[in-house]
Amino acid sequence: MLSNRSPWQVTTSVWYALFMREALARTTADRFAWFWMIAEPVGYIIIMISIRTVLLNKTKTIFGAEFVPWMIVGLFGFFLFRENMMRSIGAIDANKGLFAYRQVKPIDPVLVRCYLEGILKTFIFSLFIFTGLLVDLDLLPRDALKAIFYWVLLWCLGLGIGLVLSAVSALVPEVGRIVRMISMPLMLVSGVILPLNFLSYKAQSYMLWNPIVHGIELLRTSFFPLYQSIHGVSIAYLCLWILGSMSLGLLLHLRYAQKLKAQ
Repeated sequence: MLSNRSPWQVTTSVWYALFMREALARTTADRFAWFWMIAEPVGYIIIMISIRTVLLNKTKTIFGAEFVPWMIVGLFGFFLFRENMMRSIGAIDANKGLFAYRQVKPIDPVLVRCYLEGILKTFIFSLFIFTGLLVDLDLLPRDALKAIFYWVLLWCLGLGIGLVLSAVSALVPEVGRIVRMISMPLMLVSGVILPLNFLSYKAQSYMLWNPIVHGIELLRTSFFPLYQSIHGVSIAYLCLWILGSMSLGLLLHLRYAQKLKAQ
């Protein structure tokens, strides 16, 4: 019997089914899944505060922002991007058995995983903001609309890079291994832990080639109105990266759809 559902209805049904499958696997497969989602940023914050205050003996203020809130905003901005990028890599291989159904395309699990990560990271970040208010930590954004907008842009950047890497790593598995190796160095060169203002002007100009820097710095300016980001941060540059990576990712999935199913 032929279905009367439109292509959009079929697609949304596929996305819903994949979302429920991914959500259950992400949150209930491990008894400590929620614990690690919260413990990871807490661990990073404790380690970085210890290094800064004990070993480096630095002050707590960074150009118009307290160090701990500044660190938390940067970490969560980076985690949002990183999880989209990293979890997209294995999305196709993890759902390979579902491609026997012609309604399921290789791009579907990638989109669903990124959507799920966006929801989870937004929820956990909101939890940190609420906890910060209880302990008198200045984590409330001064411009909430801009904060939401820049948060979404960072998510879109992770989605765009994730679309590209999900296709490339499925065709060339070594790419996925390389990306996993550079995730930690990527944090260091994205201005997450150490302020880029402390670098020389020439070093800053090289750092600005990294679009993550633009997203994180813009997000911080929406939280801390007195924060002085490095000169050259541009929302236009960030948006160009988003449009370019998304376009390339969609083209790769369209061009190699059959190969991605057969891998």
